This record gives sequence, structure tokens and C-alpha cells, in this order.
Amino acid sequence: MFVCHGNICRSPMAEFVMKSLAQKASVQELHIESSATSREEIGNGIYPPAAYTLSQHGVECEGHRARQFTVNDYNSFDMVVVMEDYNKRNLMRLIGCDCENKVWKLLDFLSEEPFPCSGADISDPWYHGNFEKTYKEIEQGCKGLMKFLGY
Repeated sequence: MFVCHGNICRSPMAEFVMKSLAQKASVQELHIESSATSREEIGNGIYPPAAYTLSQHGVECEGHRARQFTVNDYNSFDMVVVMEDYNKRNLMRLIGCDCENKVWKLLDFLSEEPFPCSGADISDPWYHGNFEKTYKEIEQGCKGLMKFLGY
């Protein structure tokens, strides 16, 4: 489960990038979703500039609707991958405790250039407008996560 603040930019971008990578690697056993820590965007589709950026890289993102993360999600998923520290703090308010050590940051999975800062935050394109930069960070994080998972 990928998580960001509103579930209209970064976490759905990560969801669909990861699904694309899994499909290309013929990995079918992963269940990949995304959600928000807030309720602000519930029911909204992926933000158009995020969808456009994905389409420029051949990544499909049809049918996405923002939803909020729940305690049931924590219990159902093996991993919860947030985009930044702010998301992690808000997530902890929703779940109370990461007692099973399931919560990670997407850039925890980096070890190669050009993103040598493992554990850094995925930049928020809502504020800086550079969706391509965010896409590249997410793609590198997802590739590292696939490697971490053994694919």
C-alpha cells in the first residue's frame, strides 16, 4: 500500500509505476494499492498533471479514485510505503502504532545514483509543479522496492 497526503499525486503514481514494473517482470503475486492520510480528496481521480506524466512514460492509471487509509489496510497489507515523513506522522495518527514494522518510506529502497539519499522524501509536485522530477524519484524507489522484494 502506497500512501501520501491526498492520494491524487504521489501515491497513485507509485501504485501505477509499481504495477507497471510488476507486469513487465511478469510478477503476479503482488497486490498493489494506494491511499491517503487525509480525507480531502476522497473520491477524486488522479490529478491531471500526474496522470499526464504517467502517460508520457507509458504507465496506465485508469479508474483511480482517492481513498483514505484505514486500520484494516494496516492489518491487510504486508507493507505500507509512505512518500515522506509528514505522511508517516499522519499515518501513525490513524493506526496508533506500527507494531508489526510494516511502515517504510519509498526512498528507503534506494542505493544507487542519482538518488543516493536513502530515506529521503519524495518531492511533492503539488507544491513545486515538477511532476517529471517526482516521477523519476518514484520510479527509482519502486525499482529499489522490486529489488528488495526479490524481483
